Amino acid sequence: MRTARRTAAAVLLTALAALATGCGHDDAATPPGAGSPSATAISTATSTSAPSGYADMKKKVDAAESAAAEADRDATSDADK
Repeated sequence: MRTARRTAAAVLLTALAALATGCGHDDAATPPGAGSPSATAISTATSTSAPSGYADMKKKVDAAESAAAEADRDATSDADK
């Protein structure tokens, strides 16, 4: 039983390592000719800058959270009973 658990744990860790490696930052996403960002560009970037599309995604997440909270309130309310 211990061997099976150790084998399963090893397989799981290997799969997680493969996922982490495969899902890491991909330089292929950089447009052709753009190259990697220079050290100057990296050092001048602020920590508060958000990636492109972040504001739209935040609105969608907020709307989903609001809908989930409303559904939860509706499910726990006594109005339908």
